[in-house]
Amino acid sequence: MTSNAIESVLQETRKFPPPAEFTTQAHISSVEQYEEMWNRAKDDPAGFWGEISQNLDWFQPWQKVLEGQMPETKWFVGGKLNVSHNCLDRHLTTWRKNKAAIVWEGEPGDTRTLTYQELHREVCKFANVLKKLGVVSGDRVTLYMPMIPELAIAMLACTRIGATHSIIFGGFSSDAVADRNNDAQAKLIVTADGGWRRGKEVTLKPAVDESLAKSPSVEKVVVVKRTGSDVTMVPDRDYWWHDLMEGTSADCPAAELDSEHPLFILYTSGSTGKPKGVLHTTGGYLLGAMMTTKWVFDLKDEDTYWCTADIGWVTGHSYVVYGPLANGATSIMYEGAPNWPHEGRFWEIIEKYRVNIFYTAPTAIRAFIKWGDQWPNKYDLSSLRLLGSVGEPINPEAWMWYHRVIGGERCPIVDTWWQTETGGIMVSPLPGITATKPGSCTRPLPGVVIDIVTDKGESLGPNQGGLLVIKQPWPSMLRTLYGDHQRFKDVYFGKLDGMYFAGDGARRDEDGYCWVMGRVDDVLNVAGHRLSTMEVESTLVSHPAVAESAVVGFPHELKGEGICCFVTLKTGAGDESLKKELINHVRKLIGAVATPDQIRFTNSLPKTRSGKIMRRLLRDIAAGRESVGDTTTLEDYNILAKLRDEE
Repeated sequence: MTSNAIESVLQETRKFPPPAEFTTQAHISSVEQYEEMWNRAKDDPAGFWGEISQNLDWFQPWQKVLEGQMPETKWFVGGKLNVSHNCLDRHLTTWRKNKAAIVWEGEPGDTRTLTYQELHREVCKFANVLKKLGVVSGDRVTLYMPMIPELAIAMLACTRIGATHSIIFGGFSSDAVADRNNDAQAKLIVTADGGWRRGKEVTLKPAVDESLAKSPSVEKVVVVKRTGSDVTMVPDRDYWWHDLMEGTSADCPAAELDSEHPLFILYTSGSTGKPKGVLHTTGGYLLGAMMTTKWVFDLKDEDTYWCTADIGWVTGHSYVVYGPLANGATSIMYEGAPNWPHEGRFWEIIEKYRVNIFYTAPTAIRAFIKWGDQWPNKYDLSSLRLLGSVGEPINPEAWMWYHRVIGGERCPIVDTWWQTETGGIMVSPLPGITATKPGSCTRPLPGVVIDIVTDKGESLGPNQGGLLVIKQPWPSMLRTLYGDHQRFKDVYFGKLDGMYFAGDGARRDEDGYCWVMGRVDDVLNVAGHRLSTMEVESTLVSHPAVAESAVVGFPHELKGEGICCFVTLKTGAGDESLKKELINHVRKLIGAVATPDQIRFTNSLPKTRSGKIMRRLLRDIAAGRESVGDTTTLEDYNILAKLRDEE
C-alpha cells in the first residue's frame, strides 16, 4: 500500500439517539461514565482490568494483571480459573440454577431447553467421557458438528478438563478437516452423523472418515446421533455419544487452569496458503467475552438473547456460548437456515421465544430485504429491545431497513467491529448512550485504544481514510498462531511497529466515530484515487432495485484500475437501461471518480460459510484469471462457475 490515504466519499448525516427509557436502565447510562471508564482503561490498564477481573471466579488470585508488550503479552499472571466453572458451576448456587441456559430449536422443529443445572450435568458427564477416552489437559480436540446442544456441551467439557478445542464449521470438506487436524495435532474428534440444512441432511461422519486417512494424530471419534442416517462405525475407534454417556458419572470437578492456558484454536482462512490457527487463552478471553456481552448488548437477567452465528465461527464461540453463559443469560441456538421451510423462520423464532436481543450479519439482513417485508410483517417482533450487526460493515440502507422493519424504529442497533483475532467486540455503540449513525460502528469500548494511521504509522485527521490499528494490548487478544509464532508476529505486528494491524481500512469522522471501509486488500486505485469498495457498494445498495453488491478492481490500461460491480437485484433480471441507471446513480452520489466501468448482474455472490463476500475471487473473475489460494471457506463452488460462464 502507498502512503496515500484512502479517500472517503460516503456521506451519511442521519443520527439516532437512544430512547430515553433505554438509557435510564442501561449498564452504561451516561457518556461521562463511558469516558471515565475509557480513559481509566487507557491510562491505567492494570488498575482497570484488575478491578473488572473480579467479575470472574478465580480459584487462585493473579499476581500481575499484564506482563509484556504487544505482541508478547500475558494477562492475569499466576491466576487460576476454569471457563466451564465460570459459565456453569457458579450459577448453581444462585436462583439461576433452574434458569434456561440454552434454548435450542432444530431445523425440523424439534426443541430442547437445558437449564444451567441440566447443562452442568451433561458437561460433567461428557468431560468424564473424554477422560475415559484418554484426553488429558493440553490435548487438542476437534469438534466438527451441526448446531446442536452437544456442540456447546463438548466445548464446555473440553474447557472443564483443560483440553484445547478446535471447532471446524460443519460444512467444510474432508480436506479442510484433515488440514486442521494435522495442524493442531488433534487427538480426538467429536462429530455427528449429520445435521439439517434447508430440509436436507448435511452428512458429517463420512467427511470425518475421509479426513482420518490423512490425519494420523486422531485416535478416537465420538459420534452424536442427530439425523439417524447410516454411518460406518470402526470398532475401537468410533463411539456413539449416547452409549458413552449412559451410566457415566456427573461428578467432575473443574480443573484449576492457568490464566494463560490454551482455551481454543480457531482457524481463519488466509488469502493465500494454509489457514491460520488463532490461539486464545483462558482468563483474558473469557473476561473479554463476558464483559463485552454485558456492555454492548446491555444484557439483563430477564433477557432472551439470540446470536444467529454458527458456533463454528468466533461469533458463535464468544456470543452464543461463552459470553452469554458467563453472564448467566438465556441463549437461543438454532440449527438450520433462515429460509427453511419459509423465509419467515427467524421472525417466527423471535415471536415464539419472545427474543429481546437479536444479533446477526449484514449479509443475512440483505437477504431478508430481498425476500420482502411481508415476512417479518407476519410476526410479532414487539419483544425485541436491541438489534446487533456483525461480520462486515453494514451499508446504511440495510441499517435503515433493519431499524425500521425489524426494530420498529424503537430498538438501538449495535453495529460491532471485531475479529477472530480480537476474541471479542472492540468498537461498537453502547446502546444506552450512543447516538448511532447508519453504517458506523462508532467508538471503541473501554480498554480498546484504536487509531487510523498511514502505512508509516502516522495518525490521520478526521475523514481521512487509513489503516485501522490497535495501540494497546487487551485481555482477549490472540496470543499466537498455533505452531507458527513467527507468522503471528509477521502478519499482525510486522507492518507497524508496536501496533496490531487488523487488515481493515477505516476513517474517523468529526465526532470521533469510526467507519470501517473494508479490507485494505479490497481498496480500489482508480486514476491515482484510492477508494473504499464498501462505499461504492453502499451507494449501489441505496438504489431501490439493488439487494446486494460487491465491487472489485480490475486492470485498466488508462486508469490503472477499473471498477467492476457485481449486483444482485431484489427482483427480476437486469438490462442495459438499469446498468446505465446504476452507473449514473453512483456518479451522482459519489462523483465521477467512482463511476463503474462494468455492472454485472448475478443471482448470488461467492461467500464464505459465515456470509462474507469473497472479493478476492471476484477480482480474479473480473480480471479473467484463475483463482488461487485458500478456498476451503467458500460456501457454494457452483456460484464461481456460473459467474465465469456469464463473462
